[in-house]
Amino acid sequence: MSFFINDALAEAAPAAAAGPNGLAGLLFPIGLIIVLYFFMIRPQVKRQKAHRALVESLKKGDEVQTMGGLMGKITDVGENFVKVEIADGMVVTVRRSAVEAVMPKGTLKEL
Repeated sequence: MSFFINDALAEAAPAAAAGPNGLAGLLFPIGLIIVLYFFMIRPQVKRQKAHRALVESLKKGDEVQTMGGLMGKITDVGENFVKVEIADGMVVTVRRSAVEAVMPKGTLKEL
């Protein structure tokens, strides 16, 4: 017996209990992928579709809130940008995709 190398004291496993077959070994990873899809991927895709529909439906006169927190009324709609009036005579240009929400009419008067 060597001081640095241990003797192997393992027995050969019986042929019937050699391990799970291929399909049973894949059930757990496949189950994890399905759970990941329904709890993470699918809700994110739904949010992206809703935001895309919101951005495409922007029109002049809508009261919006941007992702940066600005609130104002849309004065001009371009292909990629919208002009938002945040105060009397104060107009800023923001990307259409930066619009987070369309607020109900009259929201700006309450502020």
